[in-house]
Amino acid sequence: MTRLKIALMGCAGALALSAAPALAQEVGACLITKTDTNPFFVKMKEGATAKAQELGINLKSYAGRIDGDSESQVAAIETCIADGAKGILLTPSDTKGIVPTVQKARDAGILVIALDTPLDPIDAADGTFATDNFLAGELIGQWAQAKMGDAAADARIAMLNLGVSQPSVDVLRAQGFLQGFGVDLGDPNRWGDETDPRIVGHDVTDGNEEGGRRAMESLLAQDPMINLVYTINEPAAAGAYEALRSIGRESDVLIVSVDGGCPGVQNVKDGVIGATSQQYPLQMAALGVEAIAAFAKDGTRPATTEGKDFTDTGVALVTDQPVEGVESIDSARGAELCWG
Repeated sequence: MTRLKIALMGCAGALALSAAPALAQEVGACLITKTDTNPFFVKMKEGATAKAQELGINLKSYAGRIDGDSESQVAAIETCIADGAKGILLTPSDTKGIVPTVQKARDAGILVIALDTPLDPIDAADGTFATDNFLAGELIGQWAQAKMGDAAADARIAMLNLGVSQPSVDVLRAQGFLQGFGVDLGDPNRWGDETDPRIVGHDVTDGNEEGGRRAMESLLAQDPMINLVYTINEPAAAGAYEALRSIGRESDVLIVSVDGGCPGVQNVKDGVIGATSQQYPLQMAALGVEAIAAFAKDGTRPATTEGKDFTDTGVALVTDQPVEGVESIDSARGAELCWG
């Protein structure tokens, strides 16, 4: 079985619910995402909305203005508490700073589930439904090392991360990539303290194309011979590619990423991205709504995937350049499973 199949089976087993007539009593729930423009969160909202309608849950959606806007997320949680919501699904921008507000919600009897991005500490939420972000990074790191072969020993690596606050998803993906590529890690809870001379530097992108272009230009100024680029997500990868294209280096630099959205999978097919780790936001959100329904019905709390401290919603490496020893699917299959 593939990792994806195993993970999805684990999710189904952990959260199996009888199929569901609408709840007899209206249950209020909230979805709070980092933004309402990133295709990942658009698909997450779509999945949550569809499942809420199926289960008869009144779902209200909120989002930060930009990735990193924790203040708007804090205000949304306060609103959900005041509204008497039964559950909150949250993709936190500030995984540490928002914990006191999350605790207020839990103290009010609200089930809080982190989606995609674990809180810090992870048990600050009642559950976490997410991609194994470390594994997602590790897969693209392993692929890049195998793809480069002997040249990996002399790689010049640009690390295009998310934000200076280093939310958990940012750290997990970066650390997974570095470990997969064979780089010794420093503090496992932060990026940027590695001593491997192959790393040119780290910069932040805010998870968008403009940020990816800006960060790539900055790191190219430090070392114009960069030949491997890790990016936190595919919009950042698209920006990095544009910066490389502007100096005529788009064909000799390997870019790897995480997300698996339809534009990103197309970029794999077109050769813009060498490989990406695909995650499944619709699955995350639907399972989250099911968990709120179960909690509202009889107080059941979500179970974790065996051997992990969260519910794993699956990941698959997408590339049209498979390498020995790293399981992958091609862009055609990735397009069947993509979102956005």
